[in-house]
Amino acid sequence: MSYSTPDKRFKVRRYKILLFGTLVCLTAFYTVGCRRAGQWLVKEDKPSQADAIVLLMGNFPERVLEAADVYCRSLTGRIIIVYESMGPYRELESRGASIVRTTEQARDASVALGVPADSIVMLPGDARSTLDEAIAVRDYLKLNPSLDTLILVSSPAHMRRAYMIFRAALRNSPQKIFVGCSPSSYSDFNPGKWWRRKEDIQSVLSEYVKIISFVLFEHRQLK
Repeated sequence: MSYSTPDKRFKVRRYKILLFGTLVCLTAFYTVGCRRAGQWLVKEDKPSQADAIVLLMGNFPERVLEAADVYCRSLTGRIIIVYESMGPYRELESRGASIVRTTEQARDASVALGVPADSIVMLPGDARSTLDEAIAVRDYLKLNPSLDTLILVSSPAHMRRAYMIFRAALRNSPQKIFVGCSPSSYSDFNPGKWWRRKEDIQSVLSEYVKIISFVLFEHRQLK
């Protein structure tokens, strides 16, 4: 029959305390890290006044509502929308089908929400991505050098990447351009607890993959 010595019992107890403390720290680190991963994506920086809102396409109902709110608060004088690519819908159009573009729906909804039609600028672009939208806006600003303050409107999880792309696209513009951000307040995205909903998990993981892709590869298209 063996007996544990006080020294051995002390070492076991210390090991248990150390293990418990490590688990607590790892849990706290994981929780804080997850929370910050979602919160970092949601960039918000609205200037008191701006020359234009850039309404980015995607989940357009929540974005249109936010853009209309920002406009109606008299923060800006115009809304810029870049026409999106029709993709496979072009074939339907070629066969006589009537297709309403998402950008046209966004324009009509903005007007219904109180934005004057002549305050909405529709830019050609055949945009397939945020990068394409940024390039179209960059080209528009070259022809309108008096515009130097923008507010990007998008979904919360998309906001950081959109800001990064527009800053890179406008970096070499003749005029210094301030890029503000207004994430939609109509979104269900929860940046502090994004891991609790499947849709939020998909949004966060997708955004980080796309950010890495932009930093490593896509930014070269802006040179």
